[in-house]
Amino acid sequence: MEYRRFENTIVLRLDPNEEICEKLVEIAEKEQITLASISGLGAIKELTTGVFDTVTKEYHANQFQGALEIVSLTGTLSRMEGKPYLHAHLSAGDAKGNVFGGHLNRAIVSATAEIILQVIPGSVGRRFSDEIGLNLFEF
Repeated sequence: MEYRRFENTIVLRLDPNEEICEKLVEIAEKEQITLASISGLGAIKELTTGVFDTVTKEYHANQFQGALEIVSLTGTLSRMEGKPYLHAHLSAGDAKGNVFGGHLNRAIVSATAEIILQVIPGSVGRRFSDEIGLNLFEF
């Protein structure tokens, strides 16, 4: 992983075999990010996404492997109980043009990933909502 910070923008490159979520949390800790938006693209070889069932309030995981191109990586970095909190979604396409995605749990880079973090001055926390079953923004 290599990155460069330009005021409130961080340009990040991930390398083969690096895990995207792990590296985003690492950057948030190192750069003391309390709030940021995420966008990115690249190539991955393993992907685990989740889909939240609003009735059961549970995530259901889906796993994908092979040559996958990130169509869209989007999300937020915030804080919960003082620690970085990543909420990201990723969609990726296979060699036949099929696209899979959902809540990002894990993604392993195959070639490279190019990610932009737009650091937002200020902070927004998170709190668990019993009603919804998710950690929501807390203003």
